[in-house]
Amino acid sequence: MQDLVIKVKKLRKQQGFSQMVLAERSGVSLGSIKRFEVTGKISLEALLQISLALNRIDDFENLFKADDTPKSI
Repeated sequence: MQDLVIKVKKLRKQQGFSQMVLAERSGVSLGSIKRFEVTGKISLEALLQISLALNRIDDFENLFKADDTPKSI
C-alpha cells in the first residue's frame, strides 16, 4: 500500500499539482488526499478519480483481468 502512495504522490508532483489542485481536478476532498498520502487509506472510487485526474486511469485496465483461455480438465 505504501508503494502505491509513493507512486501517486510522485505522479502528482511530476505534474506540478499541489494536493489542493489534485483535489479540485479529481473531485476528491483535500482531506481524503491528505489522509491517503499519510495513511494509504482511500476508497476505490476516490482512487479512480485521482487516477483519472493524473491521466493514469488506463493503469487499472489489466487489474483483475480474467484469463479468457478455457481451462482443461
